[in-house]
Amino acid sequence: MTFKVGQKVVYPNHGVGLVEKIEPTAIDGVEQLYYHLKLLANNSKVMVPKTNLDLVGLRPLCHQRDVRALFDILEDGNIDTYKDWKGRYKQNLDKMKTGRLTDVAEVLKNLRLVSQRKSLSFREKKMYERAKYFIVSEVAHVREISEREAEDQVEQALTSSLAKRQRAAIKAAS
Repeated sequence: MTFKVGQKVVYPNHGVGLVEKIEPTAIDGVEQLYYHLKLLANNSKVMVPKTNLDLVGLRPLCHQRDVRALFDILEDGNIDTYKDWKGRYKQNLDKMKTGRLTDVAEVLKNLRLVSQRKSLSFREKKMYERAKYFIVSEVAHVREISEREAEDQVEQALTSSLAKRQRAAIKAAS
């Protein structure tokens, strides 16, 4: 995968970034081609060697159809969650590392459901915030809307999912 200067990309666990330049850089005497990124969330700078693009999961912004599929997942009411904290955390951490919107959406739904039942641990709260920001920032850039509007849309989808799950549980109990 190659990117161009000026292109917006997604850096897993960090959100949307902008490719500012692509140039050979020598670090510890080894020269490699580096992508210089500015992470839009906090304006921090990151250099990623071209040889590590797949390893870090750097990818282009998704398409409109991917955002529609994301909202289908967020709204569907299907939430798979581990009962114990350690298993749930490991499963969610593995999904977050992929950087795929669908995986991050599952983490977000899972942690939202857990938070409705009990308080999240500190680590899970941080993961929930990262997952939500990751999704909100990409949706905002793809749909060309504000992050506030994107967050409202994500919240609406999560609320819909929990309501569908609750209706299904009531129906199954009767």
